[in-house]
Amino acid sequence: MATQILIDLFGEVALLMWGIHMVHTGILRAFGSQIRQFLGKSLRTPLRAFLSGLGITTLLQSSTATALMLGSFAAGGMVDLAPSLAVMLGANVGTTLIVQALSFNITLAFPILILAGVTAFRRSARTRTRDMGRVGIGLGLMLLALHLILETVQPIEASRTLRLLLENITSDPTLNLLLAALFSLAAHSSVASMLFIMSLAGAGVLSPTITVAMVLGANLGSALNPVLEGNRNDPAQLRMPVGNLVNRLAGCLLALPFLDDIQRAILSVDPDPGRLAAHFHLLFNLAMSMLFIGALPRLSRWLVTWLPAHASPDEPSQPMYLDPAMLGTPTLALTNAAREVLRMADVLTLMLRQSQAAFREVDRNRVSQIRAMDDQLSQLHGAIQRYLAALSPYSLDDEELRRIGEILNFASVLQHISEMVDRNLMACANRLVKQQLALSEEELSDIDEVLGRLLGHLHLAVTILMFGDASSAHQLLKEKARLREMELNAAERQFNQIRAGSTSDLAAGNLYLETLRVLKRIDSYLTGTAYPLLEQRGELPADRLATS
Repeated sequence: MATQILIDLFGEVALLMWGIHMVHTGILRAFGSQIRQFLGKSLRTPLRAFLSGLGITTLLQSSTATALMLGSFAAGGMVDLAPSLAVMLGANVGTTLIVQALSFNITLAFPILILAGVTAFRRSARTRTRDMGRVGIGLGLMLLALHLILETVQPIEASRTLRLLLENITSDPTLNLLLAALFSLAAHSSVASMLFIMSLAGAGVLSPTITVAMVLGANLGSALNPVLEGNRNDPAQLRMPVGNLVNRLAGCLLALPFLDDIQRAILSVDPDPGRLAAHFHLLFNLAMSMLFIGALPRLSRWLVTWLPAHASPDEPSQPMYLDPAMLGTPTLALTNAAREVLRMADVLTLMLRQSQAAFREVDRNRVSQIRAMDDQLSQLHGAIQRYLAALSPYSLDDEELRRIGEILNFASVLQHISEMVDRNLMACANRLVKQQLALSEEELSDIDEVLGRLLGHLHLAVTILMFGDASSAHQLLKEKARLREMELNAAERQFNQIRAGSTSDLAAGNLYLETLRVLKRIDSYLTGTAYPLLEQRGELPADRLATS
């Protein structure tokens, strides 16, 4: 009997973890880009950063995911470390809201959630609706798993052997804190471990003191994941997760001597042993937030000193040429910034080449790789902006000011294009797989040709930036007409098919047209880099508005 109960429990915990994973991935697929943008714009004050972390973690159902998403931003200097730590304080509180909601008896909702989720996933043609269907299925599986866990642990109360075994295991609060930390670490989720602890406590398997100790362990274990999964080649990547771990570890040390007093105080308000875990989880993280939020600037300075940045040629997100010692010599500083922009162009070149393969080969990892490269470009772009902003305007002549404008404009162009590749072009490639569409060989060849031309145009744009080559600028403008011609021909073919009554490949044709429009917009950004040079030389074509 004991073996069967343990096997059932392991399977049900695995189901719970899979449900959380489905909710997490569904939210990221539906709103991942918007979440990253929101994070980048919401960190100006500690309170706003705290609320941002709370809201995002409530959506993602994982403070670990929030930490990993934010760690690279903080390391790259895109956001300050102190607001990043404030986001994590909010993220820790966000997990408690999820646990509070699931601590109520809402298991009867799981059939409705699973049915609605499957219907949305199978019937909808819209990618975001299908992703939200995935979220509904995940929530339903979580509630189903909780229902099964409660049913499984009920026989333990009637089994004297099992109760004696568990009493021996759960007699030491410190040991149970470590066991819960290991479980939370393995599950990659404090929510999963908290729900499991609540189920055991509600069935009377855990004493109130041990329940509170295991809640501390669940919080500690979830803070270890981002530290262990961070980039060890660059200690700066570990600042934010280490700061969060310091917060959790200090809280555990402060609370451990007072476990009996804590559980008695909470049970005097709500005697439900299952909700004891949820209540303490909320109170612990609120207390740690209030205690630490004022000390974040000092903690940030300590982390920066203890974990210095280490730029490596093998880490594309870290600037290699932005030497602060050269800021006193503007000419050399501008050369350094231009070299860093070339690194951005190299990353974008790889993104475009990966995009070529994405329309012909189904590879889920490719989307993640392209998204990571977009993040790398964002970090390099921010580093270049800050580096050039550090130059004293009083030491710059007109030519140097103009050069700063050229470099910043080109870096912005590369960043905009990488975002379009990530959000728009990859969305088109994903729809081919998710909607089971098939482009003709002619259409795939057109996409390959356009992407190949874009790579050539990117090379011309880099030549214009680095050498001020007017012939490359004229060539870039001439190449623009070819893309317009291809888009018009594709639209005409599509219209002729509809007029002839052939609608079998209409969805694929519309996707092909949408892909060409995205590629044309990308090319318009690259073409725009030719105009300032030609305008400066008085060689701008008279029909610029027509060609635009």
